Amino acid sequence: MEEVKNTQIKIFEERQVRTIWDKEKEEWYFSVVDVIAVLTDSDRPRKYWNDLKNKLIAEGSQLSEKIGQFKMIAADGKMRPTDCMTTEQLFRLIQSVPSPKAEPFKLWMAQIARERLDEIKDPEISINRALFNYRQLGYSESWINQRLKSMEIRKDLTDEWKKHGLQDGIQFATLTDIIYKTWAGKTAKEYKEFKGLKKENLRDNMTNQELILNMLAELSTKEISESRDPQNFTDHIQNAVDGATIAKNARAELEKKTGKKVISPSNALSNDRLIETKASVFDEDEEAK
Repeated sequence: MEEVKNTQIKIFEERQVRTIWDKEKEEWYFSVVDVIAVLTDSDRPRKYWNDLKNKLIAEGSQLSEKIGQFKMIAADGKMRPTDCMTTEQLFRLIQSVPSPKAEPFKLWMAQIARERLDEIKDPEISINRALFNYRQLGYSESWINQRLKSMEIRKDLTDEWKKHGLQDGIQFATLTDIIYKTWAGKTAKEYKEFKGLKKENLRDNMTNQELILNMLAELSTKEISESRDPQNFTDHIQNAVDGATIAKNARAELEKKTGKKVISPSNALSNDRLIETKASVFDEDEEAK
């Protein structure tokens, strides 16, 4: 069973559909049980899908052999193995599910796939979409500007890591945790728990001060890496500590001058910024899981 981190929740006619983007194959995978729920309006979509899957297997359908499983966020907030299919596979599956929503759903899936490919060809499209979505959710212009800048700085850092052969996944997550722990005193998981978050994006729930200090930590780490030319992962760990320490010192000085704590339990909801609590507006492989 393969695990892909880049997960999102899409909305079709106010119904949630969990999805995963496979960056290597450049393809969307959709949760089959979510699709079944949308098409059938069944209150037991999992049983419906199990019965249909058994029928496909009994018939010797090639489609049943291509069902993949990925870990997706379940209703209880935990990552659980979930049957998934590509857009092409779902087009074939839908033929076995009598539903008046079949054609509109096919068009919706095609649009989702097209939008992602457009974003790959022109990253500015995804930035503009994120900008629009953040405004729709009620974030302030100053916060949005900081958030978009934080994405740019994050990408510069991960590009630097990739240049040295580091892998997106456990290595990125480990270094990110070190950066958070050094300047903020908390790992990504501890930080999210402190803010009362579960599957929401951490940076979407940071205050301006937190965002700025995290940008300083990541920018400093990238600059230090460029100047030192690290040769192994241990070198990268030291760079992350040194870069984040600059932000840690800035945080301490700010707290000393203002008498206020920078690390805040505030999140998007408590700050009166409306936010979709089921998924991030803009996907980033930024947080240690």
